[in-house]
Amino acid sequence: MQREQITYDDGVVYEFSPDLEAVTTVEPGAELTIETRDSLDGTIRTEADVIESIPSQVNAATGPIAVEGAEPGDVLRVEIEEIRLTEEQGRVITIGGFGLLDGEEGIESPRTRLLSVEGDTLAFGDLEVDVAPVIGTIGVATDSESYTTLVPHDHGGNLDTTDMTAGSVAYFPVFQEGAMLAMGDCKAAMADGEMCGTGAEIATEIDVTLEVVSDPDPGLERPLVETADAWKTIASAETLQEACKLANRDAVELLAAEHGWDATDAYMLSSLVGGLEISQVVDPLVTARNAVPKAYLDSPF
Repeated sequence: MQREQITYDDGVVYEFSPDLEAVTTVEPGAELTIETRDSLDGTIRTEADVIESIPSQVNAATGPIAVEGAEPGDVLRVEIEEIRLTEEQGRVITIGGFGLLDGEEGIESPRTRLLSVEGDTLAFGDLEVDVAPVIGTIGVATDSESYTTLVPHDHGGNLDTTDMTAGSVAYFPVFQEGAMLAMGDCKAAMADGEMCGTGAEIATEIDVTLEVVSDPDPGLERPLVETADAWKTIASAETLQEACKLANRDAVELLAAEHGWDATDAYMLSSLVGGLEISQVVDPLVTARNAVPKAYLDSPF
């Protein structure tokens, strides 16, 4: 099957809403290459370029892409095959009013550092940081509310989750016909938490394959990511504790369904083998995930 190219110029969104209009419609099994620009749309070119405050539009997400046959209640499966950097520098910035330590003594906002790509590493001064590309914003059309591409929620969006990388498979609940997938805001490197508010923001090309899981049992309320050795439920909320609770609840439901247990036994197992992880703590909502090793959860669908 020929790989279809979806470029930035084909269309981008700055909001995930119930009424997105597709830039293209593809069949299940479609193999795509999706072009993205950095989260600030190429405006940062030198270290003299700074961002005083969060712009009204950030994290342009290329798309949306409709998948034929995807209906509300289904699950969209996104296999992330490869993420290629398409420029020779990333940028990490601090922004006034944004970031975990914003306003604290010794933290200067705004500031920009450009990081040159040198093979498999980024140059941060005289230090080397491993290149490990991540998709920051990825999601589908929402159920009823609209959320900008700065905000994560049940549809996905600005999840800033390090597991959204090559070799992983992301799953999203379908809320609208066609699912309406869009993605962007990639980073050449980013730590869990994204503490200063950015990773190494950079333009990319992303190879993905899309499938539809029809009538899943159990269903999916929020995003899920499959890595080589674990299934990780992902949840976003106003507080980290609430995000952790939602992610744990989702993991409990998957464990209970697979093993035929009640919620309490599944909850107890999650406390033995699961692992809570922080995705990001800087967006309008915070995001956490709960990892369940595949030894205890074979497949949710």
